[in-house]
Amino acid sequence: MGTMHHFSFGWLTPALSFAVACAGAALGLRCTLRALSATGPSRRNWLLTAAAAIGSGIWTMHFVAMFGFTVDGSELRYDVPLTVLSLLVAVLVTGLGVFAVGRGRHRGRALLLGGLTTGLGVAAMHYLGMAAVRLHGGLEYRPGTVALSVLIAVGAATAALWAAVTIRHLVAAAGAALLMGIAVSCMHYTGMAAVQVHLEPARTDLGGASPMEFVFPLVVGLGSFLLLTAAFVALSPTTQEGAAYAAATELTIEEFHPVEPAGRAG
Repeated sequence: MGTMHHFSFGWLTPALSFAVACAGAALGLRCTLRALSATGPSRRNWLLTAAAAIGSGIWTMHFVAMFGFTVDGSELRYDVPLTVLSLLVAVLVTGLGVFAVGRGRHRGRALLLGGLTTGLGVAAMHYLGMAAVRLHGGLEYRPGTVALSVLIAVGAATAALWAAVTIRHLVAAAGAALLMGIAVSCMHYTGMAAVQVHLEPARTDLGGASPMEFVFPLVVGLGSFLLLTAAFVALSPTTQEGAAYAAATELTIEEFHPVEPAGRAG
């Protein structure tokens, strides 16, 4: 059995990963709320942005936390195709969840389906990301702890989606994002508590890429994506703001170009 360390850099990686998870959740849930007040292609685009934000946020959270994961007696590397696949799964499965909420006709059923799908997406991303880990040995999991981690992800994701689409207030949105961030972080560390490492010192060729060679540049790229998307969402007017702007523009045009009464024409 290998000795594992989950906090090799102290509380730095847990704090940063939690902040990233909350940022991705806040942005994604905000986009989901925008989608509910939009129609046609605009609704679809907001939902796609929400899926990308939540999916990339939870993926980035996972690998920021994994920077603090070390195993005595072995280096860690990552299988590149599996790592990329875990990102795609996070975005696609989370997308199914937010589309279920954004397009569902029955709110209660849509929330249950969306929470289940989003929670399973979080769990699938986590365990695919763990499957990408390469070390001098192998990983095994305690089934009961794995099941608990999945239940945490599904339950909290459902609660976060409910809060985001039901209570339309800035404080509620912040609370929903915090809840989602807590869910992803708790799911991650519960899943890591299920891990057991069996070392095989005879293995020499790990293959894959080191975290600094591959994961770190991708994490920085996704962090930049979240920052730019957050700026776009913050600067984009809501449907109500757009309607108010259109009304104000029409009123201004009428003031500068008054319509002459019909009886005075000619």
